[in-house]
Amino acid sequence: MGIGGWLVLAALLTLFVGTVYVSYLGWTSAAGTDVPASGYIALVIGVICSLAVGFGLMALVFYSSRAGYDEPARLVQKDDAPSDGRTPG
Repeated sequence: MGIGGWLVLAALLTLFVGTVYVSYLGWTSAAGTDVPASGYIALVIGVICSLAVGFGLMALVFYSSRAGYDEPARLVQKDDAPSDGRTPG
């Protein structure tokens, strides 16, 4: 691994340590604070919407793969044209 790889690794490790530190501060400073019912409702709605978007996008990925939309483009030659004179497509 070259110097660039080590720099990227150091930057990611720094971000990770900072995230853990800020998460710890947020977790410990909120001790004794109650979450209202509307907060839990918003959390549930957010999770359901996120899951729906994730499932929908994964379904589109599988559909496009099976339907052949992910195939590489190919050049259509005159030989590949239909015999009735229409253009392919």
